[in-house]
Amino acid sequence: MIRVLLADDQAMVRGALATVLGLENDIEVVGQVGSGDEVVAAAREAEPDVALLDVQMPGKDGLTAAAELRAALPSCRVIICTTFGRPGYLARAMAAGAAGFVVKDSPPEQLVEAVRRVHSGLRVVDPALAAESLATGVSPLTGRELDVLRAAKDGSTVADVARALHLSEGTVRNHLSAAIGKTGARTRAEAVRVAEERGWL
Repeated sequence: MIRVLLADDQAMVRGALATVLGLENDIEVVGQVGSGDEVVAAAREAEPDVALLDVQMPGKDGLTAAAELRAALPSCRVIICTTFGRPGYLARAMAAGAAGFVVKDSPPEQLVEAVRRVHSGLRVVDPALAAESLATGVSPLTGRELDVLRAAKDGSTVADVARALHLSEGTVRNHLSAAIGKTGARTRAEAVRVAEERGWL
């Protein structure tokens, strides 16, 4: 039996995934959680072979949870299963140690096959997303530029961002300017939108 842990903040989606996987003779859902903060503890208790993690969850996001899970339980293979098929998410998922990346609008049989293939030691990536990821390339934004964009996301002023990140206002302006230029945006709000759409943020 392939033991699977599900992590998704939408109970209905989580239940549907559990039902689809539970219909298979060789797959057993051994745990379900609704927050990224719960993933590692649930995995330690349930000892899954494969964990299906959503990207956007309360607490820790699925990409952070994937990295923590790989460090805590290296034998558990991770598949990111998300609505948001963004190239940047794919790159970040692979960097976090995920072995698979599937989008939720894939046919159920593709998800089942992804679980089996990842369990057998293979990598599985949605082909359309892989092609788009190659075309888009990796994020040009530095870690600090991403930090500044995240802090400015809610409309915070330069002074607010500087205080939050313990930087000078001039440094914040420089990072914002660089991020705007690299994303091809005209404003920082547009830079945030572009970075989110590409999965860099």
